[in-house]
Amino acid sequence: MEMGRGVMTGEEGFDRRIEPFRTELLAYCYRMLGSAHDAEDLVQDTYLRAWRAQEQYDDTRSSLRTWLYRIATNACLTALEVRGRRPLPSGLVAASDPLEPLVQGEHAAWLQPLPDSLLDAGDPAGAVIGRSSLRLAFAAALQHLSARQRGALILRDVLSFSASETAEILGTTVVSVNSSLQRARTRVKEVGVRQERVGEPSTAEQRAWVERYMKAFELADVEGLKRLLTEDVLMEMPPMLNWFSGRSNYGLFMGWVFEKAGKDWLLKEVTANGGQPGFAAYRRVGGGYELHTLQIFTVTAEGISRNSVFQGSEVFAAFGLAARLDAQGPVDVGDGV
Repeated sequence: MEMGRGVMTGEEGFDRRIEPFRTELLAYCYRMLGSAHDAEDLVQDTYLRAWRAQEQYDDTRSSLRTWLYRIATNACLTALEVRGRRPLPSGLVAASDPLEPLVQGEHAAWLQPLPDSLLDAGDPAGAVIGRSSLRLAFAAALQHLSARQRGALILRDVLSFSASETAEILGTTVVSVNSSLQRARTRVKEVGVRQERVGEPSTAEQRAWVERYMKAFELADVEGLKRLLTEDVLMEMPPMLNWFSGRSNYGLFMGWVFEKAGKDWLLKEVTANGGQPGFAAYRRVGGGYELHTLQIFTVTAEGISRNSVFQGSEVFAAFGLAARLDAQGPVDVGDGV
């Protein structure tokens, strides 16, 4: 099969050429959509569209990577027309008292974490993906941008496409790209999030902080937890609207959690969003342990600065978490939560 000046040998040859881009396209679609589930669906859609349009690809006009990104971007923009943005509670409502009743955001579609297991097989070193730009705080900041501003910022500042390549991918002009990029950069600064944290601890150091947190959590040691937090630590809990900041507020809330949910827990380590450490928390219920929350941490040199606590069957299933554990292992599967 001839494509531009390049030659493919049937469908198998085309599949081999496009397959290496799958993981970076997944990371791109996640940044655009804020949902691991939606990102996987859009990557599948991208590959189906590419396979159907393979005879239209002309390698004298653009690289295969640029062509695939244009297909993925069109798919994402179409999806965003109906799905809208996915904020975190701190980007949607005012802070609450830590002892106020929990209030569920019934009609909100929340930003979801991205399991690192979806990235590791395709890009173990993170060289192409740019894992620092997958952090939850940056993903949340992207949700404040329009769809095209989001695309311009990711393509230019994260993936380092040129202005002309970005214009081709977005189906617009270089002038329009530069305008969208400027507005996007300004907005991200306004919400106070930087793409790359200066002096972020190493992966091992971050995990060490969270392991100490896990030990204190298993002991229901509120004061031990507080010693691991920054003074301005933030906790939010989608799908609940409640969120708050401050070490004292954090301690009050955790005291309430241990009073209401008990002090007997099993914790399972996870990583998400390009290396952020976390764990799944299972609380004792009867003769076993029931999946309660998935907690993802932001760690600085001074301690844990954010805990993003997630619930919901779709998030649990994305991480392959069992709904219940007993002493021997899982009882059933996460999407039954």
